Amino acid sequence: MKLVIAIVQDEDTAALTDALVAAGHRFTKVSTTGSFLRTGNSSFLIGVEDPAVAAVMGVLRRTCRRRTQIAVPYSPALEPGLLYMPENFEVEVGGAVVFVANVQRFERL
Repeated sequence: MKLVIAIVQDEDTAALTDALVAAGHRFTKVSTTGSFLRTGNSSFLIGVEDPAVAAVMGVLRRTCRRRTQIAVPYSPALEPGLLYMPENFEVEVGGAVVFVANVQRFERL
């Protein structure tokens, strides 16, 4: 058995949820926040038998797309009363960060 942990941008959460349910996969969704852009995302915890990992990865690839976004940088004050804010910049966001871990034991209580 495997635990698939997928960290997904909030814009892709609804499509991924619908696709996982349609494919018959059970999961737990946890709301999280990314550190770099400080934007919302969701972490999906998906427990599956080993042969189903490929199917889950296929759902993730179909529903979690990469795109560009304008980032508004955050900088702490360098000196009291002075806040340095560099210009906005474009970054690639979306897609999914996925971890697949072996599960030593699973019980449904």
